[in-house]
Amino acid sequence: MSSVYEEFAWRGMIYDGTDGLAELLARPRVSAYIGFDPTASSLHVGSLLPVMALARLQRFGHLPIAIVGGGTGMIGDPSGKSQERLLLAPEQIEANLAGIRGQLGRFLDFERAGNPARVVNNAEWLAGLDLLGFLRDTGKYFTVNYLLQKESVSRRLASEEGISFTEFSYLLLQARDFLELFDRYGCTLQLGGSDQWGNITAGIDLIRRLRAQRAHGLVMPLVTTASGVKFGKTEAGTIWLDAGRTSPFRFYQFWLNADDRDAATYLKYFTFLERSAIETLARSTVEAPERREAQRVLAREVTAAVHGAEQAARAEHASSLLFGEDIARLSVDEVLAVFDDVPSTELPSAAVAGEGIGLLELIARAQLASSRGEARRLIESGGVYVNNRRMGDPQARLTRESAIGGRLFVLRRGARRQHLVKIVG
Repeated sequence: MSSVYEEFAWRGMIYDGTDGLAELLARPRVSAYIGFDPTASSLHVGSLLPVMALARLQRFGHLPIAIVGGGTGMIGDPSGKSQERLLLAPEQIEANLAGIRGQLGRFLDFERAGNPARVVNNAEWLAGLDLLGFLRDTGKYFTVNYLLQKESVSRRLASEEGISFTEFSYLLLQARDFLELFDRYGCTLQLGGSDQWGNITAGIDLIRRLRAQRAHGLVMPLVTTASGVKFGKTEAGTIWLDAGRTSPFRFYQFWLNADDRDAATYLKYFTFLERSAIETLARSTVEAPERREAQRVLAREVTAAVHGAEQAARAEHASSLLFGEDIARLSVDEVLAVFDDVPSTELPSAAVAGEGIGLLELIARAQLASSRGEARRLIESGGVYVNNRRMGDPQARLTRESAIGGRLFVLRRGARRQHLVKIVG
């Protein structure tokens, strides 16, 4: 690709943009920024598309800036929100900033010669603003009518909750961010999700009014799954980039379980693979979907980017063993090492003494089914495995002798949900 604009275009990362955007990004070096909200100490997979956008900009020689909003984070962005956010204490925001900075460092090079990335905290300029000065220098350039036309405001006004003056002012603060970055670093481009278009254009308008200069915006599509579910949300909750919140194994499994219809799109969005490689993997999804080759590459690439190659290899190895046929021949230490990230339950040794524990009870203890009735139906339909052996009898009982090394059962529900039972005592 001759420009990062063309790179964004073929990867499907452009939802909308200002006129002249392609010409801007054809220049050798452009300063561009994206904001990240410090509402938690970790980013989640929903943040990965903008992170990858900054990383791609840097790879094409541009200057990426990540704003971690210590100032705007104290207000909260109403975009896409039906209710006002809880306001965080400054100490919590600072802790969250530290976690997010570290995660951005896995994708952005802050020491790169010629075009190093920057992480800036907008509290540097927003925290020192006085109300009268802000109203005079920023607020006077925006009419109430202009603000009411923005989707983030109009949607909330139509809701029962309404919108507070605090959140109503958010758009002005983000516009001030763009102006500050324009003045400090010559930043002429802001990127974000499609729900940020109103905030971005407000900053463009402010730069035009106060500096008589032209700035640009690019918004990316909001990612959803092929089934229409919000990307990154699972039955188990949010998929975080922090290994303490979402283990590398579960993170790997999230990508491995991607729908065939989503796999090629996710490869474009979330990996640095070249076009030819992605097209080959897309064909494999159509011609041999049972091999899940695209999902395997996707899971390996994204897990390595977020958690490192070693953790990715470990998660991949664990995943292959989960569905292998020789798991019963592994030692206890091997199983524990491989399945370290798999959810687990401890089972007293007395429970497997004598005639052992009923399969239905074991499934209930592991919470692989919501009731004994559901567990029975799963077993009868062939959807329950113990140590990778399909169980067909709901009345089956498991003794210590049938456990791996007399200490472990690896349970699996269907193709994707695993649980480790550890016998103790």
